[in-house]
Amino acid sequence: MLRKHKLQKQFRDEISHQGVLDIEDLVQLGRNIGTCPYYGSRSMITSADLVVLPYQSLLSKASREALGLNLKDSIVIIDEAHNLADSLISMYDAKITLSQLENVHSHIEKYFGRFRGLLGPGNRRYIQTLLVLTRAFLRVLLNDKDGNRLNTCPDAEKGVRENKTFDSSMAINDFLFSLNIDNINLIKLLQYIKESNIMHKVSGYGDKMTTMQKGSAVKENGESCDNGSILSGFQALANMLLSLTNNDGDGRIIISRKRLSSSGQGAYLKYVMLTGEKIFSEIVHEAHAVLLAGGTLQPIEETRERLFPWLPSDHLHFFSCSHIVPPESILPLAVSHGPSGRSFDFSYGSRSSSTMMEELGLLLRNLATVIPEGIVVFFSSFEYEGQVYDAWKTSGILERILKKKHIFREPRKNTEIEVILKKYKEAIDNPAPKSGAILLAVVGGKISEGINFSDGMGRCIVMVGLPYPSPSDIELLERVKHIESLGDTSSTEIPKLSISEEEYYGGDVQSGFSILRSCRRRGKEYYENLCMKAVNQSIGRAIRHVNDYAAILLVDIRYASDSSKRSFSHPSSKLPQWIKESLVSATNNYGEVHKRLHQFFRFNKNRNCN
Repeated sequence: MLRKHKLQKQFRDEISHQGVLDIEDLVQLGRNIGTCPYYGSRSMITSADLVVLPYQSLLSKASREALGLNLKDSIVIIDEAHNLADSLISMYDAKITLSQLENVHSHIEKYFGRFRGLLGPGNRRYIQTLLVLTRAFLRVLLNDKDGNRLNTCPDAEKGVRENKTFDSSMAINDFLFSLNIDNINLIKLLQYIKESNIMHKVSGYGDKMTTMQKGSAVKENGESCDNGSILSGFQALANMLLSLTNNDGDGRIIISRKRLSSSGQGAYLKYVMLTGEKIFSEIVHEAHAVLLAGGTLQPIEETRERLFPWLPSDHLHFFSCSHIVPPESILPLAVSHGPSGRSFDFSYGSRSSSTMMEELGLLLRNLATVIPEGIVVFFSSFEYEGQVYDAWKTSGILERILKKKHIFREPRKNTEIEVILKKYKEAIDNPAPKSGAILLAVVGGKISEGINFSDGMGRCIVMVGLPYPSPSDIELLERVKHIESLGDTSSTEIPKLSISEEEYYGGDVQSGFSILRSCRRRGKEYYENLCMKAVNQSIGRAIRHVNDYAAILLVDIRYASDSSKRSFSHPSSKLPQWIKESLVSATNNYGEVHKRLHQFFRFNKNRNCN
């Protein structure tokens, strides 16, 4: 279809004549003309005034080149830019699992054994190099630091080891030297992989052998061993090798020997990119201007330091405006005490206590009587939401809440969200005999990122605690350490942060906290920003138009103005200005909260009637 240039030209002329078409119209037009609508529309990029595309297609140089996207003198607008730095560097991460490595190594060995005599000396050398590399990677994942295979430990130890974390991190050069593969020219090897099409040859041969031997490409455990899975393993290996060609300080290698048999998660190697400024500078230097837009961009200083620290201050312009709704349409409250008078403390050490979960249930039971229509409650994780829900069920609080409002829970699978949201909306639109519904959601889930709860869908947003990411996450700690060192021109200014391999092995939360406390500014600030950007994204789901109104409840004593339960800066300092200006940060008791809510909803109901 691409060979028919006249038809492609006709397709482009037709689009130019008709104006903007959606994807279904493009498909129909392609069918009518008899040419490919995908390549036809893609070929129009060079003549288009506006190109709308996802992050990956814009930020990845390879994707831009494949699409024929030239940024020269263009204006680049990046919406929802609050996660830009993390999204950018995560695109350049690379990961290969133990099972993928074993699969790839086995197939290369079989291919080499079969065709060794037919291969030229160059091909033989490169394939042997691939075997050396896969064997080295397998060695580092299968051996512990004493050189014993983890999966051959005695049964008495096995149960203990399977629940223990064996994570460590290394710089690229240290990793290469430790495996004695520092003398391999990875650039040439990657060029050979690309030009020789060796991935497809090896996987094709392996697939053919498997089919001949077993009649079908299925392993004994029922796992499919098709061509696609072999190819994906090869691609993972190629991506990992490409990552190892980065500068030593650009990222870290994570070696995870985690053995969690219940979840099926095995060992893996992962390259974590830490710096995005070089990648982003390509876009900035090519484009005429770059606009970063979003409702939760502040603090902008962190984004500047991570993505364009080299940019002169007079080249960076920041614009912020107040919210479209009047102050009387929102009621942000810091709720530090529950109906029984207990303090709300959802910090790591306190949140799982039965009294804390019970007090939260009593709060929701009371809120259900005063808040009309829909309430969206955000928890820090699916695990904690499940824990709280089960505790309410056991104590009988759930039954008491259900007498007033329906309860729906965010599913883990994104495919099921639409069904839940539809039921939630129906319960609000047709409340009788109850007074609406409650939706239990998770910070960082689909609902917190992209769903709008306007009008009755979100009359109240309840944020339970401060959703700080787990400080036992090795990748997070590597990012924190890297960000802490940004702008460090003098080694005496900021103490070098280090964490031993043994501390990582334990996956210990407390050792993670000790690293965060040792940060002077940037690292700690980044950790706080991760939390508060997530809070701001979640509470921003409500108030979607000028006539909308909603209450926002920040449930934790750490949100209160006089809280002494803080290890970091005050959370309210990182709230959006339009919420900060109206925030009631000190409430003496729950009675005051209830009274304010009652007055707020009565006022807005009367105002809307008028």
